Amino acid sequence: MITLQENGVIYQNGVPVPATGCDKAEARKKTIAYSILQKHNTSGNPDKLKIRFDAMVSHDITYVGIIQTARASGLNEFPLPYAMTNCHNSLCAVGGTINEDDHVFGLSAAKKFGGIYVPANQSVIHSYAREELSACGNMILGSDSHTRYGALGTMGVGEGGPELVKQLLKNTWDLDLPEVVLVYVTGTPKRGIGPHDIALALVKATFASGFVKNRVLEFVGPGIKNLPIDFRNGVDVMTTETTCLSSVWETDEITEGFYKAHGRAECYKKLAPEDGAYYDRLITIDLSKAESMIALPFHPSNAYTIHEFVANAKEILEGVEKEAATKFKNVSYHLTDKVKDGKVYADQGVIAGCAGGLFDNIDEAAAILKNQSCGNGYFSLNVYPTSVPVSLELTKVGATSELLKAGAVIKPSFCGPCFGAGDVPANDGLSLRHTTRNFPNREGSKPGEGQICGVALMDARSIAATALNGGVITAATDIEYEVPNHPYHFDKTVYQNRLYYGYGKADPSVELILGPNITDWPKMEALTDNMLVKLAAVIRDPVTTTDELIPSGETSSYRSNPLRLSEFALSRRVPEYVGRSKAIHAVDLERRDGKTPAELVSVLSRFGDAEKLLKNTQFGSCVFANRPGDGSAREQAASCQKVLGGYANICYEYATKRYRSNCINWGILPFTLPEGADFPYEEGDYVFIPGVREGIKNGAENFTAKVLKKDGTVDEITLCIKGLTNDEKTIILDGCLINYYAQQH
Repeated sequence: MITLQENGVIYQNGVPVPATGCDKAEARKKTIAYSILQKHNTSGNPDKLKIRFDAMVSHDITYVGIIQTARASGLNEFPLPYAMTNCHNSLCAVGGTINEDDHVFGLSAAKKFGGIYVPANQSVIHSYAREELSACGNMILGSDSHTRYGALGTMGVGEGGPELVKQLLKNTWDLDLPEVVLVYVTGTPKRGIGPHDIALALVKATFASGFVKNRVLEFVGPGIKNLPIDFRNGVDVMTTETTCLSSVWETDEITEGFYKAHGRAECYKKLAPEDGAYYDRLITIDLSKAESMIALPFHPSNAYTIHEFVANAKEILEGVEKEAATKFKNVSYHLTDKVKDGKVYADQGVIAGCAGGLFDNIDEAAAILKNQSCGNGYFSLNVYPTSVPVSLELTKVGATSELLKAGAVIKPSFCGPCFGAGDVPANDGLSLRHTTRNFPNREGSKPGEGQICGVALMDARSIAATALNGGVITAATDIEYEVPNHPYHFDKTVYQNRLYYGYGKADPSVELILGPNITDWPKMEALTDNMLVKLAAVIRDPVTTTDELIPSGETSSYRSNPLRLSEFALSRRVPEYVGRSKAIHAVDLERRDGKTPAELVSVLSRFGDAEKLLKNTQFGSCVFANRPGDGSAREQAASCQKVLGGYANICYEYATKRYRSNCINWGILPFTLPEGADFPYEEGDYVFIPGVREGIKNGAENFTAKVLKKDGTVDEITLCIKGLTNDEKTIILDGCLINYYAQQH
């Protein structure tokens, strides 16, 4: 179904052909992505991009910190449309009033600075952006990793909050011109195949090898015309899980129909690559060969066809159990008991969020369950339409009533099931979800407290087919049903009645409403001449997700209180990390106060004159992981480390650009190891990097460091920081982005 080709190709006469004898530099300019990026590039250099976006979006895990940081740096009004949705913590019953305190803060900020405010349960972040902010040829920046609107001709980029702060302060998003990968689509999907089936197959094919990492995916080909817009959107939003940078699709009359249906016909224009466009790599997708898919815990790339999974369920589930045993030391996950008489039973189905809660997905799920029953056993089905307009239309066409009659529960627009803040299954449970991720604990369990469950990703159609069979995992392609044909009608009435549209209407007289949990960031020190770090966590998993660095779910309620949120850092992966980091930070605070901590004197004496080094060497904690930062764009994955006194990450490579950017913006040095190097060090070992400030200032990319091991021996290693921009160097030298802006005011 999917093939990958590393060699570059030319898109000639509507088909990809070998790139022989072409001027690649000129032919690159013919891609859709190139034209959009250069339209937004302010640098004057087509290879060194400084991007300004057309609009921005944030949800209620991120917008308070973004606004507080920008406000402290001189913000007077939002210079571009900025929508703040409340789709992440609207149902989190943690911490008393703090979730609603943040929502009230958001509305007051929208009034003061001229923003768009989307109240809780009106729309999830990406649904609103599609409905009201997208436009062909535009770019949107979001503080959420699934900021993807490529199927609507809009390049979406998910980054950490500091990158949004830069846009609010009229600065730019900086990067080298990315490579572009052609995704050539042919064929027509058969009945029962939905967008998640295509998306999971794509993630499986590309994730592990990094085939599209930090590249732009450009979807073209004759198969696209066979996909409704919701199908395209459902595939596109999942491109985040491939680790690509962004995405864009060629547009057609179906795209135009979306904009007309939403009352924004002027936002459509035809986008297509010019003949002879050059692409650095090629992915081909034959939709006609697609099968119903399932992605087992603990990653969307752990995918199989449902038929393959059911036929080999015991062996596959044993593999998941073994992986769980390596991740969770205090609890065992039992999955093989889900296999009974050649069938595999799930405990729950959820259709939700920016991927699952789309109109077509739910409408077709309702058709599968028409006049049927989910049963009265352990299996339950919960459905979250992605926005109130979608919910209204589902009600009008009768889909909602069919689902309710079948025993499904219809819930409000909310992202909770995607990140662990709703519908947590029972212990040892297996939940089937048409959501974006199934990382460890994304369903909300707490292994540290002896409880565990997991998520398998499936398309809404196969989830409905499973519900039809009382929880027996079933491919929708095995079910006979009539696919509904309900054209979508967008009714904006509820938005007009409930949303606050304040762009261009900033009112400086409005006072921000600050709840007791909304606190300022602690002061952070500029980079000193030398750095000493102590390893507080060493993680040797192939990939470490941002959810492991800072858990999602109910902990996110503390997102506006940096000190309280930091207490959860690495809590589900390395529970000792917080205590270790605090102890290290306490020693560094003594140094800053002019004292001579015995630990520092002892360690620094191994590297030189301890008395002299004490005056210009900061001491902090450090995290080592093989490949950290896959997943969420939440800046808290880095900021919590910094609040606890974290000064560096060391790894072989960063899983995503956005996590590396988050580290830089919080003044955490993003070290990597040279190719082929080993890192045999453990928690409690010290790493000393002399001359680090001068090196960063002068653009050095290799640093000679020394490691003092617990056995008293000292090793010499090389650490690398490659490709820092001038602004990134200054941010690191100043200690963090907040300090960087403070220096300018």
